[in-house]
Amino acid sequence: MEPRLSPIRRAESRAGGRAGAWAASALLGLGALLLALGAGHGAALAQSGGQPGDFDYYVLSLSWQPSWCAAEGDRRGAATCRPGMERGFTLHGLWPQYLDGWPEFCARETRDPRRAETAAMADIMGSGGLAWHQWKKHGRCTGLPPERYFQLSRRAWDQVVRPQVLRDVDRALTVSPDVVEQAFLEANPGLPAEAIGVTCRDGRIAEVRLCLDRSLKPRACTGRAARVCSRPARLPPMR
Repeated sequence: MEPRLSPIRRAESRAGGRAGAWAASALLGLGALLLALGAGHGAALAQSGGQPGDFDYYVLSLSWQPSWCAAEGDRRGAATCRPGMERGFTLHGLWPQYLDGWPEFCARETRDPRRAETAAMADIMGSGGLAWHQWKKHGRCTGLPPERYFQLSRRAWDQVVRPQVLRDVDRALTVSPDVVEQAFLEANPGLPAEAIGVTCRDGRIAEVRLCLDRSLKPRACTGRAARVCSRPARLPPMR
């Protein structure tokens, strides 16, 4: 009996024969994107100054830290990008979402978080500075006070299993985003495929985004939240 291979190893062993499958996946992904854009009436996406609490669902965005370091973190001298940090996925943020588009930088209706509250998120977000930025851009739009917003963000993070197989990658690979998605689906039984998307930046796997309802149960992504990376991209290993 052939041994069962992980999603990453299956991708490597079949790399020579998967070009056609990747191309078909790219076409299907593009078709889904065009349909989603058509359904959104061509409306603008980000809506600054939205009404706090007026949104349809959440997007939980998980950033692959090695890709972020290559794109931005190294230039900034970010501490989380130093060798030996062993950072895989980190929490980018929990974002309120419309059926198409999203609110951002809403008017403040509650107090802003204290420095200790944002600093307390550094273990999963990488820095208190990112937590503060996410609060200003997205958290205020939830209509929640900061302690509730960060509690909800951590709860959403805790309920998602980040696949060990991706942390085990020991060299840069070129993989289909479908491989990353499948790794999450296998690590999280019951997570529907329509609730997850993988994004790319500068030819690298950048983020995994999960769509959740207000009670943090998985739901289908819609509009631009359904936009995904459809071409093979680099997956750098943890440092």
